Amino acid sequence: MTDVYLDEKYTGKLSNYKDFIKTLKEERRKQKISGTINVAYDAEFDEVTVHTCSGRARRPLILVENGKPLLTDDHIQKVENNELNWQDLIEQGIIEYLDANEEENALVALNEKYLTKEMTHMEIDPIAILGLTTSLVPYANFGQSSRLNRGSKTQKQSLGMYATNYLLRMDTDISILQYPQKPLVETFMHDVVNFDKHPSGQNITIALMSYDGYNMEDALIINKGSIERGLARSFFFRPYRAEELRYQGGLVDEIGIPDKEVKGYRSDEDYKYLEDDGIVYPEVKVNEEQIIIGKTSPPRFLGEMEEFSIAANTRRESSVSARAGEEGVVDNIFITENAEGNKLVQVRLRHQRIPEPGDKFASRYGQKGVIGRIVPQADLPFSVNGIVPDLVFSPHSIPSRMTISHLIEVIGGKVGALGGRFIDGTTFSAESEEDLRKELLELGFRENGTEKFYNGITGEEMEAQIFVGNMYYQKLKYMVANKMHARASGRIQLLTRQPIEGRSKGGGLRLGEMEKDCLVAHGASLLLKERFDSDKTTLHICESCGMVAIFDNIRKKGTCPKCGANAEVNAIDISYAFKLLLDELKSLGLYPKISLKNKY
Repeated sequence: MTDVYLDEKYTGKLSNYKDFIKTLKEERRKQKISGTINVAYDAEFDEVTVHTCSGRARRPLILVENGKPLLTDDHIQKVENNELNWQDLIEQGIIEYLDANEEENALVALNEKYLTKEMTHMEIDPIAILGLTTSLVPYANFGQSSRLNRGSKTQKQSLGMYATNYLLRMDTDISILQYPQKPLVETFMHDVVNFDKHPSGQNITIALMSYDGYNMEDALIINKGSIERGLARSFFFRPYRAEELRYQGGLVDEIGIPDKEVKGYRSDEDYKYLEDDGIVYPEVKVNEEQIIIGKTSPPRFLGEMEEFSIAANTRRESSVSARAGEEGVVDNIFITENAEGNKLVQVRLRHQRIPEPGDKFASRYGQKGVIGRIVPQADLPFSVNGIVPDLVFSPHSIPSRMTISHLIEVIGGKVGALGGRFIDGTTFSAESEEDLRKELLELGFRENGTEKFYNGITGEEMEAQIFVGNMYYQKLKYMVANKMHARASGRIQLLTRQPIEGRSKGGGLRLGEMEKDCLVAHGASLLLKERFDSDKTTLHICESCGMVAIFDNIRKKGTCPKCGANAEVNAIDISYAFKLLLDELKSLGLYPKISLKNKY
């Protein structure tokens, strides 16, 4: 007997599970029971699972009988003539939806070429096995699956025109590419999703070669002339906001230029860009820590005695300033009200980002890299026709990663640029590499995409033929300007007295065990003394009992809580975190004895 589960709940047993599943599927295909029901048999546990619940991912497939799909040319003709629609094909039992569970019992063919008698279903189109973003990758069937996943992810991180009304929106940290372009090599999905309305990359000339060693590993060499002509420039937007909040006792925040009597008043220089209403004016360039919205708040704590004192009436400064390490031009200002009816001011800063070493770029095949060097156009290699590449990509990034689609796009882009047309690179049904090679030959170039190049510095002819062509490259949102961080002394944690963490809070950079090993290996162990004293503290220890002693700074005399005033007390420098450990051990009733040795 086979157990039956309905939506994960045990409902009974079956004597003949095969007939039950067969009947259920037939009734579903005849529309006698709901089409949202899915049934599957698990041989390992000998159980039938029926699912009717919501939240399952289901996908449509064409039914196959005796090695032939039920969808015929006649049906396709009727669909084209609008005599049949999608729902009709489902009702006629030609297409059905399977969930992940029922798919385990199905044998799905990629297309008619792979059909056999054992097959139960066929894909409507092979590209349906890919998701929306992944199907935008051209020639995806010529690449490795893990790279394809990465290529799909990099498309989500690429800069472009995410919305046409971006100037009216107050989205947090967004970037807009200044000259986005439609790709020369595209898939049919680009038309389906209207990709030309919100593109996210640029068509550039790319050469595969090593040059001066600045494109080692995944680094890229970029043409300075291309950047000066506007390659990969973007705008970074950052919104700031201030609200007039209401507190108990009728106290409120006030947006305006703070008075000099206000507690925490900064210098006049900090408020110089504020207008009479306390808000910065548009199109002014502000630097880090510059006040954008002036604001004062009531005092934080009001004691019973302070209500009548003068100190209680002084307000405190709570203005909004630009983040540390960020600068920009005031792009727009919105003055409105929040849900409670209080005044709300939003200011957006705009910062132009020009590519610099360390900025991240990627092709659509998971070939990501950062700029290693920006080289003047005169020093870059050039082809016989005088073409200078915009980007020099390392050939060592290809063999181990097996991104053949990356190479095909270079040839496809070259054909598209020379022929003045878009190349169809739809996965499983793209223009063949053979046809692209033939067309490239007809256009007067070598069929393998290579060209004779000359050294830009010496003018000598290069021995190797250089693979060069056009490619759609994306600038990713990870830029050096958002990652740069350094600090001297600053804010520390209350408990451990070590620097706080995080770039936004102005935290420290942690020197870990591995970094310590590097310094020791370099023989720079004295540097460690400097690095590891972020929480340096002086502790006085009793020589005889090893307990932490008390030191009177005025009398310059130490006292041990155990041995008394005559004990010999010595000062040692230790980490405050260790002192904290000693205190915690004492609180557990343990006796941490510190034995001191003579320094000399």
